Amino acid sequence: MKYKGILFDKDGTLLDFNKTWLPIYRIAAEEISNADNDLANQLLEKHGFNTALDRFIGGSLLAAGNNHEIAQAWAAEMGQHDEVARISERLNEIFEVAGARHATAVTGLAETLETLKQSGLKMGVATADSYRGIINTLQSFDVLDKFDFLAGYDSGHGVKPAAGMVIAFCEQMQLDVSSVVVVGDNRHDIEMGRNASAGLCVGVLTGTSTREDLESIADIVLDDISRLPGALSR
Repeated sequence: MKYKGILFDKDGTLLDFNKTWLPIYRIAAEEISNADNDLANQLLEKHGFNTALDRFIGGSLLAAGNNHEIAQAWAAEMGQHDEVARISERLNEIFEVAGARHATAVTGLAETLETLKQSGLKMGVATADSYRGIINTLQSFDVLDKFDFLAGYDSGHGVKPAAGMVIAFCEQMQLDVSSVVVVGDNRHDIEMGRNASAGLCVGVLTGTSTREDLESIADIVLDDISRLPGALSR
């Protein structure tokens, strides 16, 4: 296998995005809006949740933004521009607690990661969630020991779609970026890989994007990560 490392997005790639994040965002919106149901729905619908389709829209703030960016948007929506820091801190707390409760793994998560690990690949996670959010959402699936690198938006490597998380992974694992695969469900994941000149950028359909969304930018698009070992062995 010519590739030496894989950097995974988390939500929509390792975790089923809608099943995991819809209940979490609803809890957050209800609290931040002070239980104003109309406002809570507005916070969700104006920033990426399509009620008619009952799913998040690929590339939207709620699908691709980090916690601080969501706090900025929600504060602006409520005319509370001076409350961004407080809302951001509270979102981190809500996401950590609710994330542990509602996280839903994609099919075959543990088995796929074990297969890839056994092949000798270094593996990491790069997410728009917080570092603590990685721990809280993945720990119940007994897969954290499969990863050699974990980076959230608050880990000091920048945010997507900038290349920082990929570069940090390569530096810490002593890998050439051309030998690294970046896997994600959203265009900003693939753009991160492109900006870093990753060797292969793979889109998956377990998140918020359609095949059409990803085919224009990814090298390959797979139904889910369980297809990854086969794709990399070709």
